[in-house]
Amino acid sequence: MKVLCLHGKGTSGAIFRSQTASFRARLSDKNIEFDFLDGPFKSDPAAGVDLFYEPPYYAWWDSGDVESVRAACLWLNEYIAMNGPYDAALMFSQGCVLGSSALLLHQEETPHLPPPFKTAIFVCGGVSMNMLQELGFHVSAEAHERDSASRTALEKQAGVSAVLTQGVNRWTGITGGLSEDELRNEIQSPYCVDIPTVHIYGSKDPRYAAGVHLSSVCNPDKRRTYNHGGGHEIPRTTEVSSSIAQLTEWALASIDV
Repeated sequence: MKVLCLHGKGTSGAIFRSQTASFRARLSDKNIEFDFLDGPFKSDPAAGVDLFYEPPYYAWWDSGDVESVRAACLWLNEYIAMNGPYDAALMFSQGCVLGSSALLLHQEETPHLPPPFKTAIFVCGGVSMNMLQELGFHVSAEAHERDSASRTALEKQAGVSAVLTQGVNRWTGITGGLSEDELRNEIQSPYCVDIPTVHIYGSKDPRYAAGVHLSSVCNPDKRRTYNHGGGHEIPRTTEVSSSIAQLTEWALASIDV
C-alpha cells in the first residue's frame, strides 16, 4: 500500500512525518509506504510551529482563492502521475483542503477516470468554501462566518504566546453548541466524494466545524468519523494513536481492488 501524505500550511513533509509518528508506529507490521512531500511554496511557520520545529516551512499555495487551489490540484495530479499511483492520502489541515478539492474537481470534471487516490484520511482539516461554491454547492452564510472566525481563533490559540503561557489549556475551540448533524446541514451538496473517507477532528480545535463540514461532502455510507477531543493537533496518547491507526487500517481495507 502506498500513502500520499500532505502536510499543513507552514510546516513540511518532515514535520508531518514527526507529527504522525505515534500512530504510524502501530502500523509498522503492515506493508505501507508513506510518501511525505513538501508543498511548492515557501511559507512562514504555522502559528506556534517554530517553537518545536526548524525551517524550512512550506504551503500548497500562497493565496486561498479558487484559481490558486485549482493550480495546486493540477500540481498535485502531476506529482501523482509521476510518482503514483497511490492507494490513499493522509492529510492534515491545509493538506485536507488540497486533497478534498482534488477529489471534488475529479468528481465534477473527470468522473469517468480513477480518482487521484482510492481512500482519504483527513485530520483536523476543512474544505475550501470558495471551491464548494464554484462547484455549485450551497454554503450557508453561517458556515462562511464560522469558517472565517475559526481561522482567526486558530492563529490566537496556536500562537507562541498561548503555547508558552497556557500549554495544552490553550485549546478552547469556538463555542457554538451545534451538533455534527446541524453543522453538516449548513452545506448542501449536489454530489459527494464517493471513496471511503476517515475524518479525524478535535472538539477543542477552533477548526472543529471545518472538519465536520468536510465530512458533509463525503458519502455518509463510506465515511467514518473520530473526535480525538483535543485541539488543532494530532494527540500522541495511546488511546488516540491506537484509534487513528485502526481507522487507517479500515480505510485501506475498504479500497475497491
